[in-house]
Amino acid sequence: MNTEHLTLLTDLYELTMMQGYFKTGNQDTVVFDAFYRANPDNGGYAICAGLAQIIQYIEQLHFDQSDISYLRSLGMFDDDFLSYLETFHFSGDIYAIPEGTVIFPREPLVKVIAPILEAQLIETAILNILNHQSLIATKAARVCYAAQGDSVMEFGLRRAQGPDAGVYGARAAVIGGCCGTSNVLSGKLFDIPVKGTHAHSWIMSFPDEYTAFWTYAKSYPSACILLVDTYDTLKSGIPNAIRVFKEMQKQGIPLTNYGIRMDSGDLAYLSKKARKMLDQAGFEDAVISASNDLDEYLIENLKAQGATITSWGVGTNLITSKNCPAFGGVYKLAAIQNKQGEFIPKIKLSENTEKVTNPGNKTIYRIYEKDSGKIKADLICLEGETFDCNKDLRIFDPLETWKYTNLKGGEYTMRKLPIQVFDKGRCIYQTPKVMDIQKYCEQEKDTLWNETKRFVNPNKVYVDLSDKLFEMKRNILRGFSK
Repeated sequence: MNTEHLTLLTDLYELTMMQGYFKTGNQDTVVFDAFYRANPDNGGYAICAGLAQIIQYIEQLHFDQSDISYLRSLGMFDDDFLSYLETFHFSGDIYAIPEGTVIFPREPLVKVIAPILEAQLIETAILNILNHQSLIATKAARVCYAAQGDSVMEFGLRRAQGPDAGVYGARAAVIGGCCGTSNVLSGKLFDIPVKGTHAHSWIMSFPDEYTAFWTYAKSYPSACILLVDTYDTLKSGIPNAIRVFKEMQKQGIPLTNYGIRMDSGDLAYLSKKARKMLDQAGFEDAVISASNDLDEYLIENLKAQGATITSWGVGTNLITSKNCPAFGGVYKLAAIQNKQGEFIPKIKLSENTEKVTNPGNKTIYRIYEKDSGKIKADLICLEGETFDCNKDLRIFDPLETWKYTNLKGGEYTMRKLPIQVFDKGRCIYQTPKVMDIQKYCEQEKDTLWNETKRFVNPNKVYVDLSDKLFEMKRNILRGFSK
């Protein structure tokens, strides 16, 4: 809950490795890549989120005396290393894909270029922040896609795994597409819309349902969404809501942002009955909102059944990403700078081909089909490579290396994804407001084919390697095989 000082938000081995580097005099500048290997929920894409908190963490990174005293008490760290930590600050460069960007497996989301002691320390916190918020933003994007343009509100705070997960999860959910959150602290911290209705306890605290509804309507006439399933949705709740709406009309109270909410029962059946009852009473524009353990699969199913719900409240399954509770991001060494300033590529090998890393100091270009503006592929290449969209381009699958795609010149466009965030330890990037990130994210999602957005067997967007990077990787692998 203390977001001001997270220096010790790290795994112990980061600090023991740091001391090892310190003792051996290793001051090499290195490149680390943070990336992930598989999309959540077996989906076709993910949404990048969390960069603002990574920036905050890096800017506030320092060891205070209580940190030093605690580390000394562990009996694992020498005084000379602890003295070094007293004046520690981050002095490197960081490149990152902006929040709200559509992302795919194996491409570096955050690239750190820094002395190895500094780059090693920040691994855990970067992954902690990036993994969580990207996971929730991705889940929100999927839920909003299922809602087909209806508003989706995040209200899972009470089911989140702790206050920080609730606060930053709400931020990520709004980036992913939610219209607002019930979380008041998130609203304050990130200037995002806060929304809500009332609980069943409000109804039960009054002598009868009608009195409860009418009292609420008079208190919040411009946000009058009435919870109709406390006693009997069709026989009591909706008739009493209609009675209140008519009374509001009679007294000249404008009916704006009004309607009903259901939190139980057969939502498809009840919503169709509710729509009919509201329309017959003359309230064709009344909102029908629903909650009750919703996720993208249930919303899609309710839509297929003809449910007349126009607003969705999604809690537990969104804020916890219940079906897929971990993002799986990793942080791997990719290059070490030599005395001549050249980056010597490094590679991690594994019997699992998906765990073999891409070496070198890299960047990413997104390739779009020129006519449609849709994503054709992502291209990982070495920093400094340039491309001419008027020329043919060949790109290689990084795992099944016999596969390649030829793109015809003039039929595609390219955009470089990463932006520089830190330059020699100084932040040079201004984080947009969350609602502006959401607008950008909507534009990003529009570049996806519908086949990639579907939940079952989505079409795969390829993340390929440039000729130069492909050859570098192949030569390194050949060297190991000798």
